[in-house]
Amino acid sequence: MVDIPRLNPVIRTLESGQPTFVTFSPPEIGQAQAIADAGYDAVIFEMEHGPYDIRSLRDCMQYMLNRRQIVTSGTLAPAVAPFVRIPPNGGESNQWIAKQVLDSGVYGVIWPHVSTVEDARNAVVACRYPRPKSAPRYDPPGQRGDAPAAAARYWGLTQQEYYARADVWPLAPDGEVVVVVMCEEARAIDNLPQILREVPGIGVVLIGEGDLSQDLGYPRQYEHPTVAAAIGEILNICKNAGVVCGHPHVDSSNVERLLEMGFRWLMASPERSFNALQLGRKAAQRVTA
Repeated sequence: MVDIPRLNPVIRTLESGQPTFVTFSPPEIGQAQAIADAGYDAVIFEMEHGPYDIRSLRDCMQYMLNRRQIVTSGTLAPAVAPFVRIPPNGGESNQWIAKQVLDSGVYGVIWPHVSTVEDARNAVVACRYPRPKSAPRYDPPGQRGDAPAAAARYWGLTQQEYYARADVWPLAPDGEVVVVVMCEEARAIDNLPQILREVPGIGVVLIGEGDLSQDLGYPRQYEHPTVAAAIGEILNICKNAGVVCGHPHVDSSNVERLLEMGFRWLMASPERSFNALQLGRKAAQRVTA
């Protein structure tokens, strides 16, 4: 059997000690193609605040495949891995949505509003296949339904190879699935040390600045001392637990500061440039409309 390389570029980057760069996108083919040719490690298709459309997701994932990239790189690993932020809050326990996006072949699931140990266990359980109690790394036990055909084909593996790799990292060292839980409430911060202590299998804790700032009474005032202190507390809890912490609002004005602070998952929005248009209008002495 040919050795299977590390497939998930997010995991590959984090395991090398480097930060990982990801971005958000609606499940639209044009955006998916553009992002697939950019330097991101992953794209998170946004289905929490947009429509949950599994067919659009699958179309985007197919259009991200690049045969030349596969040939020239000599690996099955995608340049940019597809992830999904699913609609239900952690407390809703809707495992079926995680099952559907994983069965489509995504490499990670982002769970909004994970605020308790029970929420976090459900997130990990939904992303793992069942196994005997005697199996290594049994806990948290998996409940993902068994339908690997489409995902295995998308990853370029046999079904048995897929089973061996379709577990959650870093609980399973060879796992290729990343479970990302979003910390978006004050009570989530209070519970986070216990969550990270009692629920193995969480790959990333992503700070939900928008909802968190709402919950703290300062909507989208990210620099307010109360909000900034809460963000810093989440980061410190993650550092102490040895878990990757993610920041969702990365741009050119803060990326260096966030790296220095110790964020290892940096999520930047793709930027649309009008530089040529602006320079052309200026050169042509066109009056701005």
